[in-house]
Amino acid sequence: MKDTANGEPEPHEGERPKGPPLGEVLEFMRLLWAVDHGLQSTSKRMESTLGLTGPQRLVIRLVGRFPGITAGSLAQILHVHPSTLTGVLKRLEKRGLLERKSDPLDGRKALFALTESGRALDIPSEGTVESAVQRVLAKMSRNRILCTQDVLTALAQELGGVPSTAEEEVPAEPDAQKSVTR
Repeated sequence: MKDTANGEPEPHEGERPKGPPLGEVLEFMRLLWAVDHGLQSTSKRMESTLGLTGPQRLVIRLVGRFPGITAGSLAQILHVHPSTLTGVLKRLEKRGLLERKSDPLDGRKALFALTESGRALDIPSEGTVESAVQRVLAKMSRNRILCTQDVLTALAQELGGVPSTAEEEVPAEPDAQKSVTR
C-alpha cells in the first residue's frame, strides 16, 4: 500500500474513497456531523408526515414505556437538563398526547402518561429516526453495536453530555417491575 502525498495511506481495495484524506479524528467528526444533519432532516420530515419531531416522538415512546414518569427521570434518560424538556412536554400536553398528573407522594412533581391519542402514536413507524436506527442495527453484529455504544458513550462523556459517574438509575420497564414484585 503506498501513501498519498500528505502521508495518509491509500484506501484498501474495495474501500470507497471518501474524498480527501482527513485523518482519523476529522473523519470521525465528519461522520458525526453527517449523523447530526441526518437527525435534523429526518426530524423535520417526521414533523411534516407524522406531526411529531424526532425529540417529540422519542418522548412519546419513552413515556409509553414508563407511564407515570417524572420530567426529571425523563431528562436523566435523555441526558438533558429538565428545563430542556419543558417546551416538548408542554407542546405534547397541549396537543392532547400527554397528560400531566400531580405526584400523590410529592405534589411538586408532575407525572406524565400518554393519552389515548398519544398511545396511538406509540408504535413503530416508518420514516422515523427510530426505524432508520432499527434497520442499521439489524445489519450489525452485537459486538459491533456494543463497541459503537462504547465509543459514543465515551465521546458523550468527554463532551459533558453524559455523566461519567456510577451507572445511572433508569426506571425499570413496567414488565420488569411486575416480575420483581411477584
